[in-house]
Amino acid sequence: MTSLSIQLPAGVLTKTIVVAFCGMILISACSTSKVGRSPARDGISHRHPPPADMATIPDAVPKDEPKSRYGNPESYEVFGKRYYTMTNGRGYNARGIASWYGSKFHGQRTSSGETYDMYAMTAAHKTLPLPSYVRVTNLKNNRSVVVKVNDRGPFHDNRLIDLSYTAAWKLGITGEGTGLVEVVSLDPGSKIEPVRTKPVKLRKGNMLPELFLQVGAFGSSENAQRLKKRLEEHLQAGVLIEDSAHPERPVYRVQVGPIASVELADHLSQKLGKLGIANPHVVIR
Repeated sequence: MTSLSIQLPAGVLTKTIVVAFCGMILISACSTSKVGRSPARDGISHRHPPPADMATIPDAVPKDEPKSRYGNPESYEVFGKRYYTMTNGRGYNARGIASWYGSKFHGQRTSSGETYDMYAMTAAHKTLPLPSYVRVTNLKNNRSVVVKVNDRGPFHDNRLIDLSYTAAWKLGITGEGTGLVEVVSLDPGSKIEPVRTKPVKLRKGNMLPELFLQVGAFGSSENAQRLKKRLEEHLQAGVLIEDSAHPERPVYRVQVGPIASVELADHLSQKLGKLGIANPHVVIR
């Protein structure tokens, strides 16, 4: 059996070790990905029966709390990649892919030292301070929840945040296993709007958000075109160049997409890795 050398924050949830081990043996299962995982195996279990009505479980309420003693090292390493934790999450706003974890890790210790409760409104994030509070919005249906970030992860490529089972269920992503979301930090005392359940018009009218993988950004249009041509020769997917429209300092971003699903994005990421392009940046618009 291959030995692992992974530097993690003290007190990290066993989930992280399991995810790391799974990644080392090329099993993209574990709770941080729908790929290779049946949600039923990591959803509700007879060992951890749900409350009578999960819909009544309240959102987390942002409040002042001391930082976790163990969950906020300056940096830590997983899969040979180093992550630098943020000292302050104020102003954080990002779009990406959410995943979730359930009964498999219920009752285990999180990176902050708290016990993971799949029916609480919590989440894991790679770099936000522990604890933090964020609003997570499903960009496909506009449902929103407020969760407390008290754990580290997810460490599957292309994932932004790992939600508790209840949070993912409220957002409507437990069935698919993943969702396209927006994550916005909340300060203590932030005005918490009621959770909205009706879809709203996004930037492109009534169209659903689109998923892309950004694989490079260049100051030269020629370099961007060269990469675009190379990718078109190897990938069965569209490739476009988005420019910044800034005449003095133009930036040409090479993006693969739009991509029809998270599973296809994962597959394309693996193909990109074989082409020497690691860790493409997820773009949702």
